[in-house]
Amino acid sequence: MYGKAFAPEYQGALTTLSVNSSLTDVLTAGTEELRAAERTGRHGEAARSGLAVAEAHRRLGQIGEADRAWKASYRAARRAGDTAAMAWALWSGGTLARQRGEFALARRLLQLAAELGERGGDVVVRGYSLAGLAETGRIQGDYEAVARLHEQLLAEARRRGEARHTVWALEGIAQIHRNTGSYDTAYALFEEAAEIAARADDRRGHAWALRGLADIVSVRDGDTERALALLSEAETTCRAMSLSSALAYNHKMRGNVLYRAGRYTEARDLYERALDEFRAMSEPRGQALARLGLAKSRARLGRDRAETEAELTELARTLDRIGLKHAREMVARAQEELELGAEVVR
Repeated sequence: MYGKAFAPEYQGALTTLSVNSSLTDVLTAGTEELRAAERTGRHGEAARSGLAVAEAHRRLGQIGEADRAWKASYRAARRAGDTAAMAWALWSGGTLARQRGEFALARRLLQLAAELGERGGDVVVRGYSLAGLAETGRIQGDYEAVARLHEQLLAEARRRGEARHTVWALEGIAQIHRNTGSYDTAYALFEEAAEIAARADDRRGHAWALRGLADIVSVRDGDTERALALLSEAETTCRAMSLSSALAYNHKMRGNVLYRAGRYTEARDLYERALDEFRAMSEPRGQALARLGLAKSRARLGRDRAETEAELTELARTLDRIGLKHAREMVARAQEELELGAEVVR
């Protein structure tokens, strides 16, 4: 049985904030508490309110501000001698690094966060940090390496009755199954995640689960209208909570759904919109995925073959540099689908 979802990253004086609080509200409250803590020399409180500030900036796509905030939180935690708070700051920094496509740095920071969390006796930050490591591997396409860790973390979350973490793990495992073609299993897992998130009032987790369901409904069932309806429901939540990254991925998925339906002009417009959103938040993975969809849509709309080949060649190199194995394979499939030259993916 799961209780109501909570946000463990909102700490100290900010524990009254809800997991569903608007990120702009979190940023305002966190900044006010941070300034008050700094004025009075309360380093531990500065570290914990600074964590909320860092996470709000990150989720709003304000990368530079997020980077400065998590580092300041870590310094304050170190001055306070608070090992668990240091771990939380490193978790935030590692999550930001993954969002920026800096996967080696993400792994280093998240591993350190997990170790400090264990040393500081904070089982939650340890679990979140291990989850971050699992997600980093999954995003890079190293499914075999992280599938067992996902399952382990799911079991731990279920045992503790922690709804939000259970939802995250279910969605991660579902995405692995989706990417390896096990659509029925993926659908069942996304569906369970959506149900748990709804009961626990985890609106962010619910929005991501709806996006996953929309993807399966589109690719497996060809049900374009239902997929679009699910994405519209998720978008309402993203806007209400100012979830910039989730909203950009929602728009990118809407482009996928429209592309599969042969509605290439609409797909192109959605990919262009998503690309602008990802660029605004300096998210290279999202940019690469939106560029791929955009290239395919433009090709279907009559773009010169040589231009498409050149763009896919450059995109393949970008994905190799970032280290996104699964996305790199998507470029190869696009080359095959569009019947372009093999040099595109070399």
